[in-house]
Parts: sequence; C-alpha cells; structure tokens
Amino acid sequence: MLDAVLRRYNLGIRISIKSAVSVLLVALAVALPQLGHFFGKEFSSIYMPMYAPALLAGCLLGWQWGLGVGLLSPVVSFGFSSLFLSSVMPTASRLPYMMLELGLYGLICGLFAKKIEKNAFVSFPVVALAQVSGRAVYVIYNLIAGRTFAELLSSVQTGVVGLYIQLILVPLLVIVLSKLLRKEREEMEE
Repeated sequence: MLDAVLRRYNLGIRISIKSAVSVLLVALAVALPQLGHFFGKEFSSIYMPMYAPALLAGCLLGWQWGLGVGLLSPVVSFGFSSLFLSSVMPTASRLPYMMLELGLYGLICGLFAKKIEKNAFVSFPVVALAQVSGRAVYVIYNLIAGRTFAELLSSVQTGVVGLYIQLILVPLLVIVLSKLLRKEREEMEE
C-alpha cells in the first residue's frame, strides 16, 4: 500500500522509506509487550501485542517486508530483553515458533498487499486468514515439539481476545492509513 505513494521515487529512496517503516514496526513489536507488563504478566498472553506490527507490515509494505518484520520482531525482542531487562521476552524456547508464526502473519498479509492497496477493506479477511494460518503453525510446531493438544488449546483460547482485537484494529488502521496515503498521492499528482 505504501508503494502507491512511493512510486515516483527512485528505488533507493523507496527502500530507505520501507526500511524506516520496518524498523519502526519492529521497535513497536518490541515495545508493546514491554509496556503490557505494566498491566500484568498475562497481558502478552491475552492480547499478543507483538503480532499486530507483523500484520501491519505485511498489509502496508508487501510480503518481503512483512516476512522480515515478522521474523525479526521476536529475535530483536529476545536480544533487547535479555541484554537490558530482567525478564527475557520471548523466552528462548518460544523464539522458533514465534518467528514462524509472526513471519507467516507478515507473509500472508503481504501477499495480498496489492489487493489491500486497491480496496483497504480486503484487509479484514486477509488479517483473519493470516491469524488462522499463524495459529495453525503454532499448534503444529508445538505438537511436534511434544506439547499436548490440551495445553495448546488452552493457550490458543487465552489469546482469542487479542486475535479479535487485532482483527478489528489492524484493518481499521490500514483503512485510515489508506485514506491518508491516497490523499497524499492525489496531492502529489496535482
């Protein structure tokens, strides 16, 4: 979606802007769970705040950038929290499946970025598809790793509230940004 505004710039500037937006989204993915800890340790399990920036990255930047933000967010969060904070988030054992899940979120949303650019309302079903796919990868990975289905079902149920909130908020943010970017593009073309 951001490409529509950036088309008039050369490749180097487009990559620089997309890089800056990606860094901002990774930083947001690191900061939101940390801020959530002020509300209790269960906050991240319930609301899964790290996931929204990966969804947003895919919708706004395309699949490559969405995948990158999704893969990097848990790694950067792990590195930052293990170096500077007393509680490591995510834990090393959670890092592989979080990378897979968030990477898939960004990838799937990004695969539909061109359709979202044309009609931002498409982001509602796209985000839902990404969430279902990501949660399926989470369950499959953890079943292979030896966790019981009952544990996984409980974990998935805990995060349903966060999924619903993101299912509404991420597309609404995409719609608002789409309108702002469309207005910017029209002003640039005048």
